[in-house]
Amino acid sequence: MIIASEVHKHFGGFRAVDGASIEIADGSITGLIGPNGAGKSTIFNVIAGVLKPTSGKVTMDGEDITGLPPHELFHKGLLRTFQIAHEFSSMTVRENLMMVPGAQAGENLLNAWFRRSQIATEEAALKRKADEVLEFLTIDHLADEKAGNLSGGQKKLLELGRTMMVDAKVVFLDEVGAGVNRTLLNTIGDAIVRLNKERGYTFCLIEHDMDFIARLCDPVIVMAEGKVLAKGKADEIMQNDAVIEAYLGTGLKNKVKEEANG
Repeated sequence: MIIASEVHKHFGGFRAVDGASIEIADGSITGLIGPNGAGKSTIFNVIAGVLKPTSGKVTMDGEDITGLPPHELFHKGLLRTFQIAHEFSSMTVRENLMMVPGAQAGENLLNAWFRRSQIATEEAALKRKADEVLEFLTIDHLADEKAGNLSGGQKKLLELGRTMMVDAKVVFLDEVGAGVNRTLLNTIGDAIVRLNKERGYTFCLIEHDMDFIARLCDPVIVMAEGKVLAKGKADEIMQNDAVIEAYLGTGLKNKVKEEANG
């Protein structure tokens, strides 16, 4: 579905992404891991149109989408969430969801004056869909709560809900588990798996919680210093010497091995 080929992204003399190539298969939940500064979020931003690559190519279903802005990718079904949730804090949870679909009749001033019944019909349909999404995510009890009052984990669920309002094809999730308690993280994980299996969503997620990655992701891609270091199943990745060294450094890697060997 998504192929990023020989992507480079330089900031002055710093090569944040240095010739990385990754592939996200249709229907997969792909994990992207690596130490801080590995280039994970940068390549996310390049694929999602937030940053233009210095060089390289990104395709989606065979179509060249390199450098397309986020709003164009949004209409193609490619969405990206951020490590820090971006909710409209003074609006309710339901209203946050209802705002997502584009080209709503109420956005046109003439419609607001002369086609109020059309706007009312559309808003009723959006409300029904938002309530279905909230029920799917098991946060329907928060529908009328101000989004700014939600916990970190609940805000991550709300961001996931936004992708459901437009029936996304592929969703990039940046550290969905950051600052989220274990119970809510399990709820988020369940929702991702259900969206993948029941609705055909493709996911690629950055995450540092290896238990979460191992539960959800196949394959797992490892980045280090702007390059792809390894790719495989989670259990294989966690036994890979190069991956262990990239995360822990040579000294700690040897210590871990000594402890494992008794």
